[in-house]
Amino acid sequence: MLRPPLSWTELEALSTFQLDRVNGPTNAQARLRLFGHSEAEVQVTLYRDNHAWCPYCQKVWLWLEEKRIPYRVDKVTMFCYGQKESWYKRKVPSGMLPALELKGQLLTESDDILLALERVYGPLGQGMRDPRVLPLRQLERLLFRAWCQWLCSPVRSTSQEEQHRVQFTQVVQQVEIALSQTPGPYFLEEFGVADVIFTPFLERMNASLYYYKGYALREENPHLQAWFAGLESRPTYRGTQSDFHTHVHDLPPQMGGCWENGEPQMLLNKQRVDHGPWMGLPDVAYPEPESARAEALHRVLKHRANLIRINPAEDGLVDEALRAALTHLMTEQVCLPPPGSDSALRYLRDRISVPRDMSIYAAKRLREALEATAALVGDGQGIPIPTQHRRDQDPANFLRSGQ
Repeated sequence: MLRPPLSWTELEALSTFQLDRVNGPTNAQARLRLFGHSEAEVQVTLYRDNHAWCPYCQKVWLWLEEKRIPYRVDKVTMFCYGQKESWYKRKVPSGMLPALELKGQLLTESDDILLALERVYGPLGQGMRDPRVLPLRQLERLLFRAWCQWLCSPVRSTSQEEQHRVQFTQVVQQVEIALSQTPGPYFLEEFGVADVIFTPFLERMNASLYYYKGYALREENPHLQAWFAGLESRPTYRGTQSDFHTHVHDLPPQMGGCWENGEPQMLLNKQRVDHGPWMGLPDVAYPEPESARAEALHRVLKHRANLIRINPAEDGLVDEALRAALTHLMTEQVCLPPPGSDSALRYLRDRISVPRDMSIYAAKRLREALEATAALVGDGQGIPIPTQHRRDQDPANFLRSGQ
């Protein structure tokens, strides 16, 4: 049975999600993190990208969260999705991210930042220069190079593609062996800096190889599966964690291109990441929180004016269609959107960014609702996501109106 879309006032009445961005769980929206301290105690400012796409930023961000160091956050535009802020280029002429101010000293390069933080606040587990950590840091760089070689090389022949696959999986086996040396899920006896260093790129490898190469990193390697599960047991990681859809579309302009191999499994994986179903993908395995739908609603309500304004479709059409999708999200009842709104809904579906916009399960539920609602009126797709840049995600579109 069809039902009419709820009004914005009625939807706001259903919005129960609350988040303490300053002292609560790790979250991408925070501009200040205190962990119960006073703001006067803050001696650290982290400069990271607006979208939480930068892997090197994630590394420093996760370290600060694990150590519960009070810090401020200033967000900066990455080159691939907009114009770098002039104030930041005056501070860091190269524009590189992340940067960090520690007691008035400006630092760049993520490893140098971690070393400096260790000197002031002590290590996270073993230190960066610990004899057990150094070979793991070297292994992470070896894995990174093998991943780049496979993902970012044009597929010129089947034999070359297989060679790159073998080279990567051989290094993965070294990672499996390293993880097998401890009784727990982490690289050493307890979670520490070695895990922080591996986290950003293993997360991106898991997404990109599934989508572009048909290779399930997490599912095919039992020790890595246990390691990811260990990460997901930590609220700090869950607050920085992204999903497959976000990563596979933010990586090409950052990496200089990502190359599909066209194999049957790859094509199936690509279809699922782009069009669903999104539940059950090997990008997350911890149980869905009860707050997922409410979080998605809360985030859309906060930014609805800009979401409607930047959508290529006419504002009135997007307004009604979005209310229909949110009505379905919260009531699980069928709600027919206006004719011709299918492509507008899918434009938004494709541009939900995790964790910038919301956490991973909230995004999955919102994508589901947008797709189910769009399917009621057609199969029109949104404007394709660009691969040479991501200026369709320019944060200036939201900052102009103060949101």
